[in-house]
Amino acid sequence: MIAELAETTLHLGRVTDELQAEVMKSRMLPVGMVFNRFPRVVRDLASRQGKQVDLVISGQETELDRSVIEEIGDPLVHLLRNAVDHGVEPPEERRAAGKPPTATVRLAAEHVENAIVITVEDDGRGIDPQRVRARAVERGMLSAEAAARLSDSEAVDLIFAPGFSTAAAVTDVSGRGVGMDIVRANVERLGGSVEVSTRPGEGTRFLLRLPLTLAIVQTLLVRVGGGVYALPLSSVTETLRVPVEEIQRAQRQEAILLRGTVLPLVRLASVFGWEAEPVTRQHVLVVAVRVAERQVGLVVDALLGEQEVVIKALGDLIGDVPGISSAAILGDGTVALIVDVPSLLQSLVLERAERLAGRAASAGSRVA
Repeated sequence: MIAELAETTLHLGRVTDELQAEVMKSRMLPVGMVFNRFPRVVRDLASRQGKQVDLVISGQETELDRSVIEEIGDPLVHLLRNAVDHGVEPPEERRAAGKPPTATVRLAAEHVENAIVITVEDDGRGIDPQRVRARAVERGMLSAEAAARLSDSEAVDLIFAPGFSTAAAVTDVSGRGVGMDIVRANVERLGGSVEVSTRPGEGTRFLLRLPLTLAIVQTLLVRVGGGVYALPLSSVTETLRVPVEEIQRAQRQEAILLRGTVLPLVRLASVFGWEAEPVTRQHVLVVAVRVAERQVGLVVDALLGEQEVVIKALGDLIGDVPGISSAAILGDGTVALIVDVPSLLQSLVLERAERLAGRAASAGSRVA
């Protein structure tokens, strides 16, 4: 009887997996449905600006969930317009730099593991980190000293700040400081990430990493206080068991040294309002998460394992909850809240900046 039950269970699991695969296949559409409208966008913009641009598209057959496809159109339009307007030089400038007069903008899509990677790349003038620093100081975003301390990659990342633009004049395409921040916000809202790499005089590449679907997500289930939370595996880099004595404090922030790098720690219990457990254990459990260049260690009470969950919206009755994107119902009926890692890290960064600014102001008033 046990053998027959095990065989029936195995068969049921196989049928369920096949059903899920067929349902997911019915949701998938080729990304070419979005890509096909971009040649005219690039051609019209290049013509208006007197530039010669060749748009090269590849990977149109790559399939993506229809819910994701509906959301990526606007970010891609802005990246392409940005490449033509900011990146590509006029033909005379390209000839003077030893380049062919016709610039090349590449738009490509490919599957990488269980995600889709979309690349927008141009062979234009690139992004000058020094010019970005100067513009940030001019707009009052940073002091000259703070801007000088930024690395080149950190300086380039300022293009995603709200209100930032390197354009000399406001046009119908650029100069308003609206766009790149929306691109990153929209992509991160989908559970993806945006990375930028550039070489002055050689070009710029934007890398968009997106989940294949918004209906099902691979997660790491953790227990925090009396609740179960799901961390998307796309954001998780590793799990750690850290001895309590290795936890240090730097600028009123708990942190550990991980392979020579300082990893800030955030206790999810305090973030989500659970009472802190008495410190009786010799070790703490840490889940290291990364979004773009930011990495943080989330302190949890227990690791419950990996699980693929179906996403459920919180609904209008609950509304937006900071740090929580949605929920999932587990097999035993438990409701697990899915953590919005990008917004959580962003809020923590802003909170830390406000705290440091408050300390600086307090120190200044004492000196005065």
